[in-house]
Amino acid sequence: MFELDLIHTVAFAGVVLFAGYGVRRLIPPLARYNIPAPVIGGLLVAVAMWIARANDVTLFTFDTTLQAPLMIAFFTSIGFGASLGLLKVGGPQVLVLFVLASLFAIVQNIIGMAIAVPFGLDPLFGVLAGSVTLTGGPATGLAFAPEFEAAGVTGAATIAVAAAMAGIVSGGITGGPIGTRLIERHRLAPRRPRTPLGAPHSAEDVVESALPQAVEPHPPHAPAGEDDGSYALLKSVVAILVAMWVGSWVSRGFEGLGLTLPAYIGAMLVAAAIRNIDDVTGIAKLPYRLLDDVGNAALSLFLVLALMTLRLWELAGLALPILLIVIAQVIAVGLFSLWLLFRTMGKDYDAAVMAGGFVGFMMGTTANAMANMRSLVERYGPAPRAFLVVPMVGAFFIDFTNAIIITVFLNILR
Repeated sequence: MFELDLIHTVAFAGVVLFAGYGVRRLIPPLARYNIPAPVIGGLLVAVAMWIARANDVTLFTFDTTLQAPLMIAFFTSIGFGASLGLLKVGGPQVLVLFVLASLFAIVQNIIGMAIAVPFGLDPLFGVLAGSVTLTGGPATGLAFAPEFEAAGVTGAATIAVAAAMAGIVSGGITGGPIGTRLIERHRLAPRRPRTPLGAPHSAEDVVESALPQAVEPHPPHAPAGEDDGSYALLKSVVAILVAMWVGSWVSRGFEGLGLTLPAYIGAMLVAAAIRNIDDVTGIAKLPYRLLDDVGNAALSLFLVLALMTLRLWELAGLALPILLIVIAQVIAVGLFSLWLLFRTMGKDYDAAVMAGGFVGFMMGTTANAMANMRSLVERYGPAPRAFLVVPMVGAFFIDFTNAIIITVFLNILR
């Protein structure tokens, strides 16, 4: 048995993370369905630990002290992305899709509970397999897992990962066909000819290219004698740490009011407040693109740390209810996209592409949404409005309302 201290554990997690990238390159379907590399690497270790346990062997013991701070750092970076300026410049359709996504997150929890209860499971099991892991993805699922475990859902972290992975695969498989059906059934076409430049490749590229002043309103400049890149990185790290520091006080205030909230909510709210004050005043001049990069790095390490310690044997007997919940969720998001979302968003070509993207991020991640939409525009032509609206909601705004929705369900049902 190898006993790993804090530094050893994080270093090992880094090696496992890049092993995940290597496995994804070797097995193309993993990349095609946007399975995150940290999840691949972390699950490989978790499976190895499970097999060793079955043979009465312990491979590693980990010091996961940094797991929670890394998780909070990631959600703090999400807070820095929640600019009201983005919402305003994105136009009414961003707000409409934001409201639709928030409403469907509630529907996901209701569906999950309706299937969990007949199996004799806690209704919170259904919430965990609902918006927590489908709208939220594996990061939100693992972040909320301790709260669900404390509320009586045994093996919450393992359940969260299983539901999130099933959702990512399902969203990647079904989003493209739903968009295709809408386009062909209604004989839709893009408003302008296909461009040789193609569609943007990521949420950040879309928002940055369309709204450069909203994403980076005050490009940072280092003081004389300082390297611009190093100074911007330092400013990003300090901004996240300060938001986490002040946010811990905010979280304690919520606890004093008797509210059950995940540890990151305070930091997320403080980061959003700093972002919007900076948008107006320009005092901090924070490098928001770099803040997002730092947050994503923290997310990758957090996911690996969390997944390496999963107790996969706790899934025994729960595979059927998770499978039925995911199937029901796929049917629900498909009907919602084909009917309400398509009509509400304009019943045109861009609305059809948005429907495919909506399935992606409501069942998995924004990467799923972008992959679904990219597959559609490569075949039928560009949809610039869809590539502006969907990532703004999926990558920035839905995390806020989803956290509130989950918290309400937790406090009502626990």
